[in-house]
Amino acid sequence: MIYNTTTRIAEAALRLRASMGGPATLRERLVSGTAPAPATIWVHGASVGELTSARQVIHALSLKNPVHITANSETGRNLATSWGLPATLAPLDLPGALDRFLAACQPRLLISIEAEFWPLRSRFLAERGVAQALIGARLSERSARTWGRFPRIIRPILSRIDALSAQDQASEARLLGLGLPASSLLPRLDLKLLDPASVTPPADDTDRDRTILAASTHEGEDAIILDAFLIARSQRPELRLILAPRHPDRGDDIAALIAARGLAVIRRSAGGALPEAGGVLLADTLGEMPKWYALAGTCVIGGSLQDHGGHTPWEPAAYCCALLHGPHTGNFVETFDALHAGDAALQVSTATLADHMALTAAKARQLGHAARDLLTARAGDPAPLIDRLAELAQRND
Repeated sequence: MIYNTTTRIAEAALRLRASMGGPATLRERLVSGTAPAPATIWVHGASVGELTSARQVIHALSLKNPVHITANSETGRNLATSWGLPATLAPLDLPGALDRFLAACQPRLLISIEAEFWPLRSRFLAERGVAQALIGARLSERSARTWGRFPRIIRPILSRIDALSAQDQASEARLLGLGLPASSLLPRLDLKLLDPASVTPPADDTDRDRTILAASTHEGEDAIILDAFLIARSQRPELRLILAPRHPDRGDDIAALIAARGLAVIRRSAGGALPEAGGVLLADTLGEMPKWYALAGTCVIGGSLQDHGGHTPWEPAAYCCALLHGPHTGNFVETFDALHAGDAALQVSTATLADHMALTAAKARQLGHAARDLLTARAGDPAPLIDRLAELAQRND
């Protein structure tokens, strides 16, 4: 009751602001302009990351059902429209905005991605008989403790969820503890792995065996990698290096590091291609990482040699790259633990990096295939989830 009263007061104030020349995004979130067209399925994700992770699921459902996508950010909305699907900013959790949106869209199913809990949205959908699903559900221990202090808010929200697929076992357990009905559980599925798992890996060949990729490096890592490469090529002269910085605008600084070591500076931004044996390609462009993963048999994961938390290993794993990483993997602790348990990655230090870059082709291939096999196993099959969501969308036929 308090929340409902507060939101009505807030909505009145926001509508006044919108009518007095407020931003267009506010009017869109108040649904005071062009209303969405009717759609069987309403998909909501906070922004680009959430929507991208669910793209395969969204695409499969859109083949047979009208879909409308909402996001909390303009970049998320624009991404969805670039897919050729209707999209708007999400209605605010306010009575009038929700009424106008639902009256126009008339969905039969809402699919939320990762972690979206809105009290009025949940209740308004339930009152209209709209099924509710949450996919890729994620809830940290800290968030679970916070929601645990508000059981009268979170329990009703969770009790109305018809289907939920969690990212991991810990999130699933926390949601059950907060009031999610066990009957709503679907098999766990990590949405972020679906796209990498859909990649067809290149065949093993000698060109990949001799190519090392340093992917998404940060300042302070390039010099370490270049020095290690010089030592590694003394053991295997056929080796060549692709150095792809996380931020290509560092290209000039990295080019200077390469030149200082007596190496020719070959820049992709200037049209450079893969070098001959012993050479280095500075991949100072955007949007070409899949190309480099496909060409390299070994990948040094950037952000892990210096304290940046590391980057995802699943993208290079999709291409059967042997994975080398430093000690700083705080962003993906569980992921790297699983890779090490499966003998699918090697941790290196500044002192050992050169020896690991000079791995035999047989060892690198073994590591790369182990990483790819683990990715395939962990990604799972989205077909059962898609089928269940399609059933919910047609439940009231």
